[in-house]
Amino acid sequence: MTTRVRFAPSPTGYLHIGGVRTALFNWLWARKTKGAFVLRIEDTDQERSTPESRQIILDSMKWLGLDWDEGPEVGGKYGPYTQMERLGSYKEHAEKLIREKKAYRCYCTKQELDAQREALKKKDPKAQFRYPGTCRDRTDEPDLPFVIRFMMPTTGSVTYTDKVFGKVTTPNADQQDFVLIRKDGVPLYNLGAVVDDMLMEITLVARGRDHMVNTPLQIMLYEAFGARIPDFAHLPMMLAPNGEKLSKRHGAVAALEYRDQGYSPNAVLNYLVRFGWSHGDQEVFSRGELIDAFGWDACGKGDGKFDAKKFLAINHSHLKEERLTPVDEYATRLEPFLEKRGLKATHQAANDPAANRESRGVHGVARSRCW
Repeated sequence: MTTRVRFAPSPTGYLHIGGVRTALFNWLWARKTKGAFVLRIEDTDQERSTPESRQIILDSMKWLGLDWDEGPEVGGKYGPYTQMERLGSYKEHAEKLIREKKAYRCYCTKQELDAQREALKKKDPKAQFRYPGTCRDRTDEPDLPFVIRFMMPTTGSVTYTDKVFGKVTTPNADQQDFVLIRKDGVPLYNLGAVVDDMLMEITLVARGRDHMVNTPLQIMLYEAFGARIPDFAHLPMMLAPNGEKLSKRHGAVAALEYRDQGYSPNAVLNYLVRFGWSHGDQEVFSRGELIDAFGWDACGKGDGKFDAKKFLAINHSHLKEERLTPVDEYATRLEPFLEKRGLKATHQAANDPAANRESRGVHGVARSRCW
């Protein structure tokens, strides 16, 4: 079976380096196995999704060299690759589950559910509210707004073998009848992801371990549709130095910020791959070496803490070593920084013996004096 993996970001802001790490692991596996790397835009959060954010994602992926085989600007036989262009498909699949008594229309209002949450909180402040199945056995179809909920089995469990965390079992009694489609006809994450992955024939879903709570629900959906269940690989989290979730207040976290600071894109990937993967004692890799060495068996479970000094050291190695950053590439990436300082970038052939690389042109700037 041909490997098919995907990266499915939401266009609600910049591309976080945690997302880049997820994209990287999928890209490496696709290139390692000579499979397909799919880029899909999950833009169902219409309040926050913007065309500008979508473009930032594409620009970030291009700068990093994480080229996609199918997706925006590339196309492919499984398109469209933007979720808001696929609404009809989600509705069709949800209605199929209703016909087969695996899902149902829920007419409960927000006010009714809020009142139930408040009553539970007063009774037991520590209790977690779960939808009580009010409309589960309802047979009438009033002309009222509704959401579509999945009819979760109340017995049994979901077990799968994660490529990183091993065997994982979740009792169905711990779950609730979760919403598939909102009242406005837009799918929630679990239905949208499953339908897209199913129709796009994704063979492996690799993402952060914070998504492990979604996996049992998605496996139930695959089973309900009678579809093949993909493999799963959940990656450890990237944390701030203090152990908190990595965010803007801990420094640069947007991919393009590192471009603007003069980092090598290969150095960014090199540093990020070590969050959850290792290859002996080797710290510095070329892109080709990463592809050759990558494998899920070398992925660890432990979360990693962001280390800016180590990141800078990795970047320094990439900038100074010819095998990691050829001089022509180095010179090209240097040009915009010279221009920002009012310096004219002149081109001297890198292999010209007459070029004085300590003083002339872009190629004449010594590596040790840059950045």
